[in-house]
Amino acid sequence: MNIDTIGRCWHCGRELAKADFGRETLCLGCGKPTRVCRNCRHYAPGRPNACREPMTEPVLDKERANFCELFDPGDLYAGGSGRESAADLLQRARDLFK
Repeated sequence: MNIDTIGRCWHCGRELAKADFGRETLCLGCGKPTRVCRNCRHYAPGRPNACREPMTEPVLDKERANFCELFDPGDLYAGGSGRESAADLLQRARDLFK
């Protein structure tokens, strides 16, 4: 089956089409909600409200479906939980000073 992929699931990395980003739609690969902050191209940990858009209403749980009007699917899948191990982060820091 050929679908027009516009993003990936933030949790499992499954390719998602436009229809897969509904308010109550769950990923067919892992069962997690797809219309969440962690699946939006504006998601930016470390920024206020973890969002690049300054005028968004605060969303406390970035992994739960929400009604944000600025939601725009992004391809932010980083593998597994989306978090790097401490050893990986330490190695990247050391590589900066080579």
